Amino acid sequence: MSVFRSAKHIYSQIIDDTKGITLVTASTTEKEIREQQKFENKTAAATYIGQLIAQRATEKGIKSVVFDRNGFLYHGRIKAVSEGARKAGLDF
Repeated sequence: MSVFRSAKHIYSQIIDDTKGITLVTASTTEKEIREQQKFENKTAAATYIGQLIAQRATEKGIKSVVFDRNGFLYHGRIKAVSEGARKAGLDF
């Protein structure tokens, strides 16, 4: 599971490195997420993205992943994504 953050958005994807394909994605730029609800802050949005990617992964039969923070410190929104994913049942 790879996570990237920009100044406004958070992106997460689960990649199969052996085949080089993306299996599941979730980000705050998706239309249904932007229209669905307003988050109180960026950390709350990151937690929701973590829960959403875990839900989508579970639907595809993915239960365990390796967490790649892309050089970002394990703090703030990056930590919120991982905690949201763990809370929703993803193992790493």
